[in-house]
Amino acid sequence: MSTIQTRNNTFANNATALQEVLNRQIAGWSVLYTKLHNFHWYVQGPHFFTLHAKFEELYNLATANMDEVAERLLAIGGRPVATMGEQLRLSPIEEAQGQLSAERMVESVVADLRTMVDVIHQGIHEAGEAEDNATEDMLIGFTAALDKEVWMLNAFLGK
Repeated sequence: MSTIQTRNNTFANNATALQEVLNRQIAGWSVLYTKLHNFHWYVQGPHFFTLHAKFEELYNLATANMDEVAERLLAIGGRPVATMGEQLRLSPIEEAQGQLSAERMVESVVADLRTMVDVIHQGIHEAGEAEDNATEDMLIGFTAALDKEVWMLNAFLGK
């Protein structure tokens, strides 16, 4: 096998791995979007107004990130997961379970955002391997925004 063929095969394998991790992100954002709606609708207690608005802000962020990743995936020749079944199967995020206190909701969101940061870091690695600087840059931008959200939510929790 020639050097060019080896490089092309390596690029194809890295592109496939990148597409897979991007689809995990789309799935994760999709499930998180629904979970945040659940929390938005069912939050109760003295922090209702604060958290009701924050959960809406976060589900809008999830939508924007999901769309940006899906469009990037299409731009690099991939196919975004677009059914609930696929998204639930691939998602690193669990659906909302039962009625939670406001504090437990926030703790769940913090854990989920940390999970998404981990998946994004996998994507950054795969984008680097595939020499896809545009995807790598997009994902690095996501991490900065999510790190800030985690910090703010932990401050809300007094942690």
